[in-house]
Amino acid sequence: MADKVLIVDDEDGIRKVLALSLNQAGYQVLTASQGSAAIDIVRAEHPAIVLADIKMPGMDGIHLLQKIKEENPDTEVIMMTGHADLDAAVRSLHFEAADFITKPIHFDALEMALKRVHERIWMRQQISQYTQNLERLVSEKTQQLLEAERLAAIGQTVATLAHAIKNIIAGLSGGVFVVEKGLELDNRTYLSQGWEMIRDNVGKIKTLALDLLNYSKNREPDYDLCDPNIPAREVYHLMLAQAQQDEVQLKLALGKELGKIYMDIESIHTCLLNLVTNAIDACLAMPRDATREVTIRTYQPADWAVEYQVTDTGCGMDEATRGQVFRTFFSTKGSRGTGLGLMITQKIIREHGGTIAVESQPGKGSTFSIRLPQRDIRISNLYTPPPKDEDANDELLDPQS
Repeated sequence: MADKVLIVDDEDGIRKVLALSLNQAGYQVLTASQGSAAIDIVRAEHPAIVLADIKMPGMDGIHLLQKIKEENPDTEVIMMTGHADLDAAVRSLHFEAADFITKPIHFDALEMALKRVHERIWMRQQISQYTQNLERLVSEKTQQLLEAERLAAIGQTVATLAHAIKNIIAGLSGGVFVVEKGLELDNRTYLSQGWEMIRDNVGKIKTLALDLLNYSKNREPDYDLCDPNIPAREVYHLMLAQAQQDEVQLKLALGKELGKIYMDIESIHTCLLNLVTNAIDACLAMPRDATREVTIRTYQPADWAVEYQVTDTGCGMDEATRGQVFRTFFSTKGSRGTGLGLMITQKIIREHGGTIAVESQPGKGSTFSIRLPQRDIRISNLYTPPPKDEDANDELLDPQS
């Protein structure tokens, strides 16, 4: 059966010329003169490909693209634009447009765009088939070895990794496409945007690989005698710019009477970085007019060397979610998270002989608490605390105040 192609353009002449060309190329052609009519046709006919003009009265092409992708994510949309609207065309790629072509439209350019779209459709079908085969294989093995917990965990790992890698491949493909457009149009802005997309997804691959390595290897912490405030301060300064960019207040409250303790400072840095990153993400789920704050706090509780707290005013978690946050590959971030961060954090803290706990309620934020024990030498033998300031027990840093 011939692929259905929907042409959406308010100019009757363009619709007729494109329809004639595509009919001769073997496509089943549908047409619409405005966005609202196009939505009705997409719902009724389910075309594989939509050719949409960006500038139309009423619903413009970008809005139409968003509506189509909300209801039919697998429908491929090619945007048509004049040279003056190239920025809007590139912006459409961020809303998952498959390609864009400039007016006046030459059939060779249209044919090349359609070829790329068919390659995307084929790749998606192949990935879907591979994923289905993989899931079926995992399901079969799990049923055969239901009592073998280790193999069931391997099946879960493979399926999750396949999903994560698929998302990264899609991001890399998008970046490559923008770079190719930049080369084709000799546009440095597109080259820069495409390279940034590629670099971001390479970073995701690195993060995924490091997370897997960190979780898989058993290791004794590399203990050193150090100030426990150091990793908290480092993470604060590392994440401050990101928090400000995301319109989240990041605060630091350091206990002043903490003595030096034996700890693996790099590992604790990793743990706090995971917690602060998650806390900022939780705040981003809240409305812009809500209070969006993340606080990193250190102090010394009874019977422990130090306690780190990361508190946010974000979306919070219900009881079911709290019970799963430290489990393998559990993530509330969808494709943005590996599901390994909190599990690695818990593993590191346990290697230190410490504890990690979470308190949270939906809509009321969360507090993650890490406690590390005294090791080898008591703090009193190593450190003489400064005179106590009765008016200030903590050092509070708030760049927004």
